[in-house]
Amino acid sequence: MIYLDNAATSFPKPEKVYEAIMSVMKDYGANPGRSGHKLALKAGRGIYETRELLSKLFNISNPMNIIFTSNATDGLNLAIKGILKPGDHVITTSMEHNSVLRPLKALEKLGIETSIVQCDSKGCISVQDIEDNINEDTKLIITTHASNVTGTIFPIKEIGNIADKNNIIYMVDAAQTAGVYDIDVENMKIDILAFPGHKSLLGPQGTGGVYIREGIDVMQMKEGGTGSKSDLLIQPEMLPDKFESGTPNTPGIIGLGAGVQYILDKGIENIRKHEKNMTKYFLDELKKIELVRIYGPCDAEKQAPVVSINIGDEDSSEVSYILDKVFDIGVRPGLHCAPLAHKTIGTFEQGTVRFSLGTFTTHQDIEKALEAIKNIVNEI
Repeated sequence: MIYLDNAATSFPKPEKVYEAIMSVMKDYGANPGRSGHKLALKAGRGIYETRELLSKLFNISNPMNIIFTSNATDGLNLAIKGILKPGDHVITTSMEHNSVLRPLKALEKLGIETSIVQCDSKGCISVQDIEDNINEDTKLIITTHASNVTGTIFPIKEIGNIADKNNIIYMVDAAQTAGVYDIDVENMKIDILAFPGHKSLLGPQGTGGVYIREGIDVMQMKEGGTGSKSDLLIQPEMLPDKFESGTPNTPGIIGLGAGVQYILDKGIENIRKHEKNMTKYFLDELKKIELVRIYGPCDAEKQAPVVSINIGDEDSSEVSYILDKVFDIGVRPGLHCAPLAHKTIGTFEQGTVRFSLGTFTTHQDIEKALEAIKNIVNEI
């Protein structure tokens, strides 16, 4: 299959990721942090090494401020629900994923106010509009780094500066950018960064994390065994133990570490250049095909390698089905768990057919996708 659904999860993974996971399972799959024998110690070191690799990638000074979660959604929920209290005000945007919007909507029942800043028809945000929505109760600003529908890249450094100037916590959802775009939590004034392990960080599913800046008070969502402070009946306050109760996904986390090491070895700028070139070629050729509507900036410099289209008035799910069954091309149709984003760009009824390119997408893959789209257009 030609796999163009990397915005959902990257596939394939680097060979080193598969090897790392299998090595944990076969050679030292003990419980880290719970015992003093050599297998448990090796597992614990492997998890810590992944924290160090992620810290290097995101310019995080203390690896212990990285909390491992099962995915980005888990990290976003932990931070959103652990920070906001009744009477607080939070600012977000109309291009957010439901992993941001649904927790915020749930918290509105507890007396937390949400302002959703409207983006334009290409999914672009006005930084001034964010600043204009700040009030005396604003505690948190949450934005995506790049839309999972249009790929539109947000000016997170500018937003971070506004949040910092107003003493507001800034949280970034890096689901579509971590591993491809430069993220520097210090330079960009990012207080909380949520990321999935299984997308462009090239790790396995069931992995992810959230970085929490030192000094930010976040309530844990669960309590339990941490392997530390076992004499106490209350949850330890030290990070990451405060948020990491229970046995971790050791094979997944160490597999994630292998994915991050691959990125660091190859060079994130080289990965970004490859994906940008593939995206530019795809967009340029799509623009030449009759009946194809492209959404978002339509500019590889302004969007992640996520391209949403429609073919005339054809149902997006039907087009996706044909791409899969007839042309053996995997894409994702529909609303992509981001209904407000589709309302923003005018595709709420039809949805879109989303092509998302990745590290291992080839020029030949793009050519075959373009040929398939042309064939579908010719059959209408």
